[in-house]
Amino acid sequence: MKALTWHGKHDVRVDTVDDPTIVNPRDAIIRITATAICGSDLHLYNGVIPTMQPGDILGHEFMGVVEDVGVESTLAKGDRVVVPFTISCGKCFFCEKQQFAACDNSNPAETHGPSEMMFGHHAGGLFGYSHMTGGYAGGQAEYVRVPFSDVGPIKVPDHLTDEQVLFLSDILPTGWMAALNADIEPGDTVAVWGCGPVGLFAIQSAKVLGAEQIVAIDHHPHRLELATQFGAIPLNYEQVDVLDELRAITAGIGPDAVIDAVGMESHGFANFALFDKVKQRVGIGADAPAALRQAITACRKGGRISMPGVYGGYADKFPLGALMEKGLQLKTGQTNVQAYTADLLKRIENGEVDTTFLISHRLPLSEAPDGYRNFRDNQNEWTKVVLKP
Repeated sequence: MKALTWHGKHDVRVDTVDDPTIVNPRDAIIRITATAICGSDLHLYNGVIPTMQPGDILGHEFMGVVEDVGVESTLAKGDRVVVPFTISCGKCFFCEKQQFAACDNSNPAETHGPSEMMFGHHAGGLFGYSHMTGGYAGGQAEYVRVPFSDVGPIKVPDHLTDEQVLFLSDILPTGWMAALNADIEPGDTVAVWGCGPVGLFAIQSAKVLGAEQIVAIDHHPHRLELATQFGAIPLNYEQVDVLDELRAITAGIGPDAVIDAVGMESHGFANFALFDKVKQRVGIGADAPAALRQAITACRKGGRISMPGVYGGYADKFPLGALMEKGLQLKTGQTNVQAYTADLLKRIENGEVDTTFLISHRLPLSEAPDGYRNFRDNQNEWTKVVLKP
């Protein structure tokens, strides 16, 4: 089959690789009908995620049609499904608490060792996202093996298009969980750093959950324009002092809740951004938390911080004193996708949530390397790329 494979920093290729096969009774083989390039894929593309190996198949946002199943799968050949990017067994301590991203059985000790040694933690298994997260082949391919297929995939009705449901795999539930973690109350002002796909879905989710004011912070004009579709107040951090503007909007108090939808490669938000960038380039540290620093500084006393942005290692110059002295709450984590898909599917069906507004480009899988390059270099115009194998 054809699949997009990683060969080093800024080097991804469409190669011919072996077709996946059933290796466990709970497996399913999915023929991919749509997949997407995610903002967190750029962390792999930019070489800031360790434990990647040449030939690894990328992609964690995908859907398709079931081609084959193990004897314990609850799927059937021909089922049309969206597959969560988190791989979860459904039976361990964490899965039973609906903490699917922390599954203990999808990323066993022999694979998560590198992550624990480097950073003192390990996540559950993820598709196409390094050997720290299990080394699973991703879905930017013609076919993919889905472990624990009786737990993750959600069947989707025929009257919804691929593009309406594809983002149930990751960015829609990630934005939704980000808004839920912000504990939004009526009358709240919510500030969102980053108007990429996750940030835009977090903005839309905050509106659905009842935020009175939403402030969108970015420097790409088109992405800020997309945020205004949901009533957000746009702030271009290259043109204004974000902290001053937030104080003015909130009568000097600060936002009730803040959402960092940027993550480890943030830049331009604070004085330490250059320091972070240098550390990444020389391999000293993976995380550049400039947006998070500013979000903590901006948030009102007693406010809430939601952090869906991906971080993988250690962060320097972290304003721990502000976090503690202001009495802030911080919620974060990989998305427990399986906990939200059924509810979000209903919201898509009844028109409460728009899932297609951010798609800017549709490409065949053969053009995926160009898609990655443009998604990195032309972020104002390339807001979301959908690939068709």
